[in-house]
Amino acid sequence: MSEFIAGLEIPETAAVAEATGLIQETTSPLIYHHSRRVFLFSLIHAHRLGVKPDPELLYLAAMFHDTGLLTPFSDVEQRFEVDGADHARKFLLDRGFSPAAAETVWTAIALHTTPGIPDRMAPEIATTQLGVLTDVLGFGLDGLEHDQLDEILAVHPRGDFKNEFLRAYVDGLKNRPETTNGTVNSDVLEHFIPGFQRMTTVERIIGSPWPS
Repeated sequence: MSEFIAGLEIPETAAVAEATGLIQETTSPLIYHHSRRVFLFSLIHAHRLGVKPDPELLYLAAMFHDTGLLTPFSDVEQRFEVDGADHARKFLLDRGFSPAAAETVWTAIALHTTPGIPDRMAPEIATTQLGVLTDVLGFGLDGLEHDQLDEILAVHPRGDFKNEFLRAYVDGLKNRPETTNGTVNSDVLEHFIPGFQRMTTVERIIGSPWPS
């Protein structure tokens, strides 16, 4: 029997069940509840926009989107979004999903912090980012129905989300600061890591080996 939260259906598939258990076991309550809220908010945005993402792929993208902040990181030093995307793609391919489905989930996760691009892409990609924006930045919060929001938060409470999430964000980036170059992630390190200075695009152009 499918699970419903605030009238929103959690897909009932083997991959969904396995991903749910995996994220619960290998991450933290903070990331688990955040990821589930992201899925639910993504569904709300999909309904509002009149688009129909594949609910299973949307769920898997939401559940894996922040796994790259946690150990173990990949063998290659890379952006945390790409770490999470790589973990998700392997999960899907190992379970018989098509390369196209795995690539859709990979892209949704890899671009979830990148402004201005996901909204032009497939609905799974676009609505994953919108769900993240709602849970992290409150995007569209004033347009949500109060009863529906209350039910979501009753099942997946925020607690001290702002401070706890920022701590997790810093912990996931502080050992690979160069990967934040040119991304919103550098904002986090600049705010919390004493002495950290982002390399701006202007500095990179002026400091390039070209003579002019």
